[in-house]
Amino acid sequence: MQIARRMQRIPPYLFADLDRKRAALKAKGVDVISLAVGDPDLPTPDHIIEALAKAARDPATHQYPPYEGTREYREAVAGWYARRFGVTLDPGTEVLALIGSKEGLAHVPWVFVNPGDVALVSDPGYPVYATATMMADGEPYPVPMSRERGWVPDLGAIPSEVARRARVMFLNYPNNPTGGTAELAFFAEAVEFAKRWDVLVVHDNTYSEIAYDGYRPASFLQAPGARDVAIELHSLSKTYCMTGWRLGFAVGNRDAIQALGVLKTNIDSGQFAAIQAAGVAALTGPDAPVRERVARWQERRNTVVAGLRRAGLDAPLPKATFYLWIPVPAGYDAVGFTSHLLEHAGVVVTPGTGYGQRGEGYIRISLTTSDERFAEAVRRIREALGASAAERPVGSRAER
Repeated sequence: MQIARRMQRIPPYLFADLDRKRAALKAKGVDVISLAVGDPDLPTPDHIIEALAKAARDPATHQYPPYEGTREYREAVAGWYARRFGVTLDPGTEVLALIGSKEGLAHVPWVFVNPGDVALVSDPGYPVYATATMMADGEPYPVPMSRERGWVPDLGAIPSEVARRARVMFLNYPNNPTGGTAELAFFAEAVEFAKRWDVLVVHDNTYSEIAYDGYRPASFLQAPGARDVAIELHSLSKTYCMTGWRLGFAVGNRDAIQALGVLKTNIDSGQFAAIQAAGVAALTGPDAPVRERVARWQERRNTVVAGLRRAGLDAPLPKATFYLWIPVPAGYDAVGFTSHLLEHAGVVVTPGTGYGQRGEGYIRISLTTSDERFAEAVRRIREALGASAAERPVGSRAER
């Protein structure tokens, strides 16, 4: 059996490798606490579950759904955008249902990137942008982001010869993994860049509702001219604690939405109509359950950051997402520090290098573990950081 050559370019998915290491430790009897994956520990709101149960009992939902999504779901998406962002969408031409936003993000390069074309991907950034580009035989070009710039790229620093070959630019704000945020002024700059170089902007807006201290992230489509050059993807996974349900959507430029829809009609049959009915309940239902869950994450953010700072880590206080993007202590690189915490604390975190070369020197912690387990994890991390240099694993750097 031969594996396609394109697969040789694809690294193992980061979290799959972490899961294997965690399983090996658990098999040895170690009580492992995972702070690695952004999978909400809080339950899906009851009214959404009830909507699913009711719809699943209706035989009409047992047949193939419309490829583009049910009319009711697409209208609910358009209504949510109008209320939340003041953006008017045509449910028939500017909204497409997705089987989770990851599916849509992974399919974008297949639709818009020819072999040898460039996709601009943030570094550090969500790994799917680069791996999906490689699967389409495109070339991911890492656009540097830094703490000094607030994790917003300098679009003017992209070489003209690269921009000329680019077909897609992935953006993601609020940002995974850094927790960085961007305002409308940057989105307007990105619109002008896209118009100049004929690039489609693909904005991953998955974390727009996970924001704290009164901050309300913007939609890319609020920027003047954005509808001409951009689509935006969102997922119900994080907003409504529905990661396992696999439901999202793409909105924006109607030609791009139509093209993405053509691909989907050829490779999948859409999401179960009963789950889409639950999505309608989520998008049109009360906001209180979302606010309650975000308040829980904000309280956890405050407690965990305070504890990690007492342990000696330079933990930030992000305005959005449920991620902490933390510089590793002197004497470690990202993988070395991740290994140290796993071996000496039984705590799993994500090495920043899993998100690109510029993730070196950082780890990501997800605020999606119960308060009790987090308290134990912080205690263990504090103890592990008190270990002597002699206990550090081989391969950790003497100086960073």
